[in-house]
Amino acid sequence: MTDLLDCIEHETGPDPRHAVIWMHGLGADGNDFLPIVPELQAPGMPPVRFVFPHAPVRPVTINQGIPMRAWYDIFDFGPDAHEDIDGIRASRHAIMELVAREYDRGVPSTGIVLAGFSQGCAMALYTGLRMDEPLAGIIGLSGYLPLRNTTATERHPANAKVPLFVAHGTMDPVVDLSRGEAGRDVLIELGYAPEWHTYPMPHAVHPQEIADIRDFLARVLATPQEG
Repeated sequence: MTDLLDCIEHETGPDPRHAVIWMHGLGADGNDFLPIVPELQAPGMPPVRFVFPHAPVRPVTINQGIPMRAWYDIFDFGPDAHEDIDGIRASRHAIMELVAREYDRGVPSTGIVLAGFSQGCAMALYTGLRMDEPLAGIIGLSGYLPLRNTTATERHPANAKVPLFVAHGTMDPVVDLSRGEAGRDVLIELGYAPEWHTYPMPHAVHPQEIADIRDFLARVLATPQEG
């Protein structure tokens, strides 16, 4: 195993058997969603380890090559822009090492949710759909399905029925709503059943969205897990 990504962790109770690995968006870091953890705890939810990794720092083409935390390079914001395949795959490998660490700590795959916002959403979807062990769920916020033309051939049947929470802002000026809808449509065409939500917001998080994520987590993490 190579060096693990630096992470911020928060455990909601002792000896968690469930984990949420949450990837931040471009230019942010693992601190971004830490403040909402208390709002994601529904009554009766089992102890959960929230893991917020920091993406590596790399030059980002769309931002004049300025180095910042990014899961992969972005060459253009257009829906048909060339994508950084190598960067996406490298980040998938790094995320899978965090998944493996959860296995080592007694959390089975069926107790793990992959989540992400914007670029992090792309990584949660890309990684989760290709995992060869079933996840508890995948959460994708204000992002898109990366390398969507390869999803059909690269996806793994282990997560054919994975619960999917996919959400987008109707006024998003960064990742247009149409990109989120395009990814949703591909998922449906491939036989997935994404829970699709829209909220009256820009590239951000909405209070109702947080409440809906809490309900989703309460459902998919409800069953005690066996290692």
